Amino acid sequence: MEQNIREIIKRELPALVTKDPEIRDWVWHLIHTYAPSRAETESRFDQMLAELRAMREESERKWEENRQRWEENQRKWEENQRRLEAMREEFQQEMRSMREESERKWEENRQRWEENQRKWEENQQRWEENQRKWEENQRRLEAMREEFQQEMRAMREESERRWQENQRKWEENQQVIRELLEQIRHVDRRIDRTIGALGARWGVSTETSFRNALRAILEESFGVKVEQVEYWDESGEVFDRPDQVELDVVIHNSQVLACEIKSAASRSDIYTFNRKVRSYEKRTQRKVERKLLISPIVLQKDRQLAQELGIEVYSDAEEVAL
Repeated sequence: MEQNIREIIKRELPALVTKDPEIRDWVWHLIHTYAPSRAETESRFDQMLAELRAMREESERKWEENRQRWEENQRKWEENQRRLEAMREEFQQEMRSMREESERKWEENRQRWEENQRKWEENQQRWEENQRKWEENQRRLEAMREEFQQEMRAMREESERRWQENQRKWEENQQVIRELLEQIRHVDRRIDRTIGALGARWGVSTETSFRNALRAILEESFGVKVEQVEYWDESGEVFDRPDQVELDVVIHNSQVLACEIKSAASRSDIYTFNRKVRSYEKRTQRKVERKLLISPIVLQKDRQLAQELGIEVYSDAEEVAL
């Protein structure tokens, strides 16, 4: 449809413009509305001429700069030519001097060669004499080598016999050593079991002694109250299952301090102590101001963990500052 309309306009419009003034005025108005005016066209033409003029001036300026550069390069090239000519003349003089020096040295070397040739002939005679002596020595060395090989074979057979004997003795000693090591391992296992049992008993006794000493030091020297709190943790908050919980609590000037005494504190002991404190606060609705861990054996990395959890670590009860 649109294509047909376009064809009709192209075919009928020229005749209509010629015959109908209204159509002609409408087309003229339409053309002046969308086509650039004469002033705009002349303005654009003047702008293009100005741009062409500026481009020509820029081109002439660059050409002048290039001409000056070319003249400067020409001057430098002529200067370099003069320098090269001087260098060539100097080089030729040096070459003449070197050739004369070379001829002189060649003559000296020729004379030395003749002297060396004479000495070489003398040395050749001496070499033949030395060659005869060397062959004589070779025959003597061959005899000595044969004698040495016989002695070495005898020594090797004797060494082999002794090695076999030592090997037999070494295997016997190894068997004895294995038996002794087995006996030592058996004794070590018995000693380890005995020491483990003693260590467990000593740890329990030591913790009780430390706890009693802490109570005596704090109550007698600082006038504070020390309580041992015991309760049944039915929710398993501390040990992940219902169990009995024991915690030492120090009360000083209405402040509550939680204390844990261990002969040796591990990471699990630190986590357990922290859970005990949270469980105590939740159960009693009382805020624990300080958490004290007293133990003579705490690894450095475990001390860092305690510090992150807000637990103060002391190696002795008397170090605690209230």
